[in-house]
Amino acid sequence: MRRIFIPLIAFVLAFAIALFVRASNSEAKAEQKNMSLVGYSDLGGHGDGGEGLAIQQRSNGRRILFIAHEGEKTCLSIVDVTHPEAPAMVNQLPSPAPEVTRCNSLGLSGNTLVVANQTMKTGQSPAGMWMLDVSDLPRMQKARSMQDLALSFFDTSGPNSRGVHWLWFVDGEFAHLSSGWRDSNPTNPKDDQFYMIVDVRDPRHPREAGHWWLPGTQKNDDCLPGCLPTRHPIDDGYRAHNVEVFPERPDRAYVGYMDGGEIVLDIARLADMRAGRVKSFSPKLVSRLKFSPPYPAWTHTVQPLFSRGLATVADEAVQEKCADAPKLIWLVDIREETNPVIIGTAPLPENAGDLCARGGRFGAHNLHPNLPSPTSAHLKNTFVGTFFNGGVRIYRLVDVSVPHAPQQIKEIGYFVPPAPAGNATHTIQINHAIVDEKGLIYATDRISGGLYILKYTGQEPLD
Repeated sequence: MRRIFIPLIAFVLAFAIALFVRASNSEAKAEQKNMSLVGYSDLGGHGDGGEGLAIQQRSNGRRILFIAHEGEKTCLSIVDVTHPEAPAMVNQLPSPAPEVTRCNSLGLSGNTLVVANQTMKTGQSPAGMWMLDVSDLPRMQKARSMQDLALSFFDTSGPNSRGVHWLWFVDGEFAHLSSGWRDSNPTNPKDDQFYMIVDVRDPRHPREAGHWWLPGTQKNDDCLPGCLPTRHPIDDGYRAHNVEVFPERPDRAYVGYMDGGEIVLDIARLADMRAGRVKSFSPKLVSRLKFSPPYPAWTHTVQPLFSRGLATVADEAVQEKCADAPKLIWLVDIREETNPVIIGTAPLPENAGDLCARGGRFGAHNLHPNLPSPTSAHLKNTFVGTFFNGGVRIYRLVDVSVPHAPQQIKEIGYFVPPAPAGNATHTIQINHAIVDEKGLIYATDRISGGLYILKYTGQEPLD
C-alpha cells in the first residue's frame, strides 16, 4: 500500500503546483495564439535549461524527459513527464565542476544518454562528453553525480579547447560533436570548436573517427594565408554549432557553422567505418551557404525537410535588445545540394519592436529537431522555433498556386510566458523546444524559468 500511497502524494502535490503556476501565468497574462500551457516545472529552482531535450519511453509506460542545463551549477535534470500536466522531478545532477563546466546539450539513443561538457575557459577540465547508462530508473533516482551513471568520459580537453558545446546522437553508434581537441590551434581564439565524429560502438572506449573545420581556422592549414575567413564587424567566430545526421541521408551532415553559415558535408565514408574497412576519415565539403556579411550570422541550427527539398536555418540572437539584429529563420532550397538558395524568411512578430525594447535577447535561436525517435514529431509542413523573449513560435509552409514558385511562411501560433521570478533580464528567455509524437511541445528558459509543456490548439495541423 505504501508503494502506491507515496507516489500518489507526489503526483497530487505536483499537480497542485502545476495548477498554481498555470493560474499565476494566467494572471500575468501570457501572450498566446493557438497555444496553451499544459504543465510547468521550475526544475527545483534550477530553471536554466540549455539546448538539450530528449524523451525516453520506458517499457512500463513511464516517460522520462532529460534536460541539459545552460549554467555551471546544474548539469542534468531527469523529469517524469508521464503526466505532462504535472511533471515530476526524478533527480537532478550537479555540474561535474561547479562554476567551471556547463552541460548545455545532450542526445539519447535507447538506454544510452550522451551529455556535453564545456568549460568556461580554454584549458580547463573536465571538458568532453559523458556517456551515461540510463536503463535503470532506480539507479537514476539514487545517482548523486554524473560518475554514478557513467559508462565513460570522452576527453576533448586541451590548451585551446573548451570541450563539447553541442552534440547529436541518434543511432547508438556515432556521436557528432561541436568541440575543441587536445591539439587544436585556432588562427583566432573565437574559432575554437569544429565538427568531430566519435565512434561509440564500444561505449566504454569511445574514440575519434573524423573531424572537419572551415579551412583557414587552424594555424597549420595548408591553404593559409589566402583562405583566412572574412570577419564580420560583429565577430562571433567561425566554429561549428549544430550538426544533424539522419537515416534518410546517412552520407550527409548538416552543420550550422555560426559566422560560416549553413554547411553540408559528405560523410559517406562513415559506411566504411561501420563495415570495418577504415578506422577514420575526413568529411568533404559539399556546399556552403554564406550570408555573413552582410548579415550578422551566428548560424545556429540547420534542420532539413527532406520530403520538400528544403531546410530551415536559424541564426541565434546573442546580444541584448537586438544589438545584433536581425536574427532570422531562413528558408533554404536544398534540392541542388551543391547550390543551396535562400527563398524566404519566417515573418517577424508584429510586435518585434516592442520585444527588442523589453530587454534580454530577442530573435531566432533553436528549431525543433526532427529526431529519428519514436518519441519525436517528424514535422515536414510546420516548424517550431524559440525566440528568447519572443517565446515559442510555430510556422507553417504555404504552397502557392504559381508553378515552381517557392513556398511562403506564415505564423500559426505562439506562446510567450510572463517573466519568471529571478530572471535578471526581467523577460522570459525561451532557449530550446522539442515536439513529441503526441504534439506536445517541451520548452525551456535559459536563465530561471524552467520547463514549459505546451499544446498547439490551432485549426491547421502541426504536421
